Amino acid sequence: MRINSLHHFAYSCRDAEETRHFYEDILGLPLKHVIRLDHVPSTGEYCPYVHIFFQMRDGSYIAFFDLGDDVQPLPSPNTPSWVNHLALELSSKDELILAKQRLEAAGIEVLGITDHHFINSIYFFDPNGIRLELSVRTIEEEELERLGSNAAAQLAASQRHPAIANTRA
Repeated sequence: MRINSLHHFAYSCRDAEETRHFYEDILGLPLKHVIRLDHVPSTGEYCPYVHIFFQMRDGSYIAFFDLGDDVQPLPSPNTPSWVNHLALELSSKDELILAKQRLEAAGIEVLGITDHHFINSIYFFDPNGIRLELSVRTIEEEELERLGSNAAAQLAASQRHPAIANTRA
C-alpha cells in the first residue's frame, strides 16, 4: 500500500458557522464543500449532520461535522491538552509572524514562536477547543533526510529511557 497524501482530517464542531468564520475569515482557508445528510453513508445510522471542508494550498482539507447539538468536542481525559493537535505548515517565517499578528488581532491567545530545531511554531485553540499549530521549516531538505536516516535508531533508544520504559512495565 502506498498512501499518496492527506485528503482530509475531520473533527466535530460545536457550530458550523462559528467554525467557518474561524477557518475561512481568520485563517484564510476557503470553504470548498458542504454535505448535509440525515443518515451516515458508511453505517446507515440516522444522525442528521452538516460536514464542511476547508481547502489548504496543497489541495488537502480540514473537515468538520456539525451534529446540531451545540456541544463542543471534549478533550481526551487521559491526555495533556498540548499533545493532540493539528499542525499546518506555512511557507516562510514572515508568514508565521503575520499569522501570529492576525490571530492576536482577532483576540486569540497565541503561544510562541517556539523553536523546535527543525521548525518554528505558534500554538492556539480554535473555537472547538482543538489545538492548532502553524509551523515553518527552518532546515534544508538534505538535513531533514539526514535526520530521518537515524530516526528509527533514535526511537529505539528512547524506548529504553527509564521514564518511558517504566510506563510500559
